[in-house]
Amino acid sequence: MFKGRWRTTGGALLRVIIVWAVSTLTMLALAGILPDFKLQSDNQDSITRIALTAAWGAGAFGLLSALVWPLLVRALLLVPALVLGLLVFFLNGSLLWIALRLIPDGRGAANPETAVVVAAVMSAVASATSTALAVGDDDAYRRRLSRLADRRRRRSGEDGGRGGPPGTMFLQLDGVGHQVLLDAVAAGVMPHVAGWLGVPPPDPDGGCATQTGPARAPAAISPDGLTAGPPESPRPTHRLTPWRTDWSSQTGASQLGILHGSNHDVPAFRWYEKDTGRIMVSNRPASAAELQRRAIGRTNDGGLLTLDGASRGNLFSGGADQLALVLSIAARRGRANRSRAGYFAYFSDPANAVRTAVSFVADVGREIGESTRARLRGDRPRVGRGGLYPFIRAFATVVERDVVVTAVIGDMLAGRTAVYADLVAYDEVAHHSGPHSRDAERVLARLDRSVGLIARAAEHAPRTYRIVLLSDHGQSPGETFESAYGLTLKDLVRAGCGLPVSRRAERTKSGAEAREAARHAVRGALHRPEPEGAGEEPAHGSDPVVLASGNLGLISFPDVPERMSREQIDRRHPALLRTLASHPGIGFLLVRSEEHGSVVLGPGGAEVPVDALDDSGPLAGMGPGAADAVRRTDSFPHVADIMVNSMYDPATGRVHAFEEQIGSHGGLGGEQSRPFLLSPLVLSAPVPDSGELVGAERVHRVLRRWLREGSGPQVPLGTVSLSVAKARSDEARTAEEERDSA
Repeated sequence: MFKGRWRTTGGALLRVIIVWAVSTLTMLALAGILPDFKLQSDNQDSITRIALTAAWGAGAFGLLSALVWPLLVRALLLVPALVLGLLVFFLNGSLLWIALRLIPDGRGAANPETAVVVAAVMSAVASATSTALAVGDDDAYRRRLSRLADRRRRRSGEDGGRGGPPGTMFLQLDGVGHQVLLDAVAAGVMPHVAGWLGVPPPDPDGGCATQTGPARAPAAISPDGLTAGPPESPRPTHRLTPWRTDWSSQTGASQLGILHGSNHDVPAFRWYEKDTGRIMVSNRPASAAELQRRAIGRTNDGGLLTLDGASRGNLFSGGADQLALVLSIAARRGRANRSRAGYFAYFSDPANAVRTAVSFVADVGREIGESTRARLRGDRPRVGRGGLYPFIRAFATVVERDVVVTAVIGDMLAGRTAVYADLVAYDEVAHHSGPHSRDAERVLARLDRSVGLIARAAEHAPRTYRIVLLSDHGQSPGETFESAYGLTLKDLVRAGCGLPVSRRAERTKSGAEAREAARHAVRGALHRPEPEGAGEEPAHGSDPVVLASGNLGLISFPDVPERMSREQIDRRHPALLRTLASHPGIGFLLVRSEEHGSVVLGPGGAEVPVDALDDSGPLAGMGPGAADAVRRTDSFPHVADIMVNSMYDPATGRVHAFEEQIGSHGGLGGEQSRPFLLSPLVLSAPVPDSGELVGAERVHRVLRRWLREGSGPQVPLGTVSLSVAKARSDEARTAEEERDSA
């Protein structure tokens, strides 16, 4: 035992010496290259003296990085994450400047700009050297993971055995649709996921290489989510199951349903609430906190992760105690707010900080280059990708990914029972580059490497882990509504209401037709008797609130406290509904009728009561279950006065986003409504062979069942969450009781 300890200690000391030596050589090289960086006195020291000075400086910089850097990161924990990432270079350069000041006789000097460069290079080289040493020594890598796991177990008072019930890791690949995953697996873009499905890697000459035979065509995936390849194919360990989203096919609705078991009254990504006069936006901290509170109040349950859970990079906490990068608590202040704890855990290592910062800068440059090439090639469809977007993209594809993956590995080494983490990189890139673009494909490849890293780390956890891969929605491609027709949905609505629009919108065919229809409708209304009670309404009322959630549009009239009826809208704006329903870029409308109840309006004067709605007529081609999804949303208290779904072309799979996105989601139509669930075969099947998994709330029940299979019944809702749930306003409670009684 002592011999092994001495060997381990000696190996660790040797690695420290090697990293120190490499850092010293790096500092010497930089001193020779950079004119403003010196390691000698004015008397021209000998080579030996300069080398000793470099060793002193490298050692001082290494010690400061190890001792002072974590304190700096903790002090800056409340700084926004993007700002903290940009401060990495400055902070690291400051540490080097201090290290140079510690060299005797003033032999080390550098101006601030040079110190930043030297610090970045030295940290990157030290990190690369440490990584290379660990990669070259599998035992060292395993020992490091084991030490981390032992340290965490000692803090929690657990024993050191790898036993007990298995843990469950839920890893969400945001926005990756079922078909996109299949295509990536078949193309060899995601080899790790392909291995789980039993799909061999593709042969460079075409087809798939096997260990025992020549190249062949890629293995097909059968309806049950398993490969249907020849006997020499790898044995699958996971099953792939598609599931169907609600009408609101976006992260806010899906993740709230998955983590908290209810996404009731979430009609879109953003919507206007007449009773409070505010616009709810799912990715704003205050809105996310309110949505989580409502879900807890409706279910009387804390969420999927209440039993020893961790939530990483999500919109909602899921009831977890361990939180990092969770939006629903980001607005809180004080010791209870641990939403940025993941940043401290990651950036406390200066090598991590510099490596991520360098990758961040590289991804910014990559995005600028890709967007420039797309513009020069004249790619269509295309949206603007300038301004802050390259930095936002790099944050999603680099910073968020690195922090979440590191936090997830830490959770497994700590032996947590359930972890749910979201990787948003693909969704962000696909919005602007397209869901099937080469750019998005490269992001999928990097996500696959992250999945592989997590799977390898799970081998060193104190308990076995079942890794479940899933997505919250897909994305549908297509030209934006504005690009296709020259005006936004808001312009079209205002024109249909006879309200002023921009000259650009007036000159378009759609804008001119809408304004002309509005004028004719007003003239006609002046020559016919007014319906009884019509005079009680203002001639025009307030301007409509027009919001977009991908290819789903929501129109609300804020001066009317209740949900407006079709008859009220026709009296106020006689041409509006007809203008919208007949527009080629719009698939169908949902509006309430005083005579027929809620109705769906479509092109050519189509009108179908919601109670008689099926997947044909105005909803033809929108996918199975579209009618049920529309009926469910129609029952929400905060459904908009007019719900607008864009057109969908089943032949091409294209929709029109009402936002600046060429890959969009949020409504019905195509791949956006069909995400996936990739689960280990040791878990029970999500649904019976003949069944279909529909809605995020049902996915929640499946995931909770899998947790029970491994860890037993979930603990009841904690008292803190109960107090939050009981803090609902009297108005909200009364509204819920009325809906329940109805």
